[in-house]
Amino acid sequence: MKILEVKKAETSDTPHKVDVRPLISNPHISTVHITLEPSESLKKHITPVDALFYVLEGNPTIEVGQEQQQAGPDTIIESPARIPHNIMNKTESRARILVMKVPKPIEQSQIL
Repeated sequence: MKILEVKKAETSDTPHKVDVRPLISNPHISTVHITLEPSESLKKHITPVDALFYVLEGNPTIEVGQEQQQAGPDTIIESPARIPHNIMNKTESRARILVMKVPKPIEQSQIL
């Protein structure tokens, strides 16, 4: 059994310039933990594989394609491969999101 505490995972330097911590990576899945402080957001991008966003804390705004919706804790949002998407924190409190990409991408995401 492998146990990983999110707070002990190292922050990755990404083009998004927010707190992104890779957690699990194998040929079947890539999982990262994202923390967005108030007014922070990812850059709009396209991922070459399907992604799932599980909101752990806060009320981030999720954008997939032309749709935007604020999501609360214990909400899962599906983002199909190759559809532009973004996660924004337009609130005054922290948001934490677990992102799962299936299967693990072999291409880089494309920042728009």
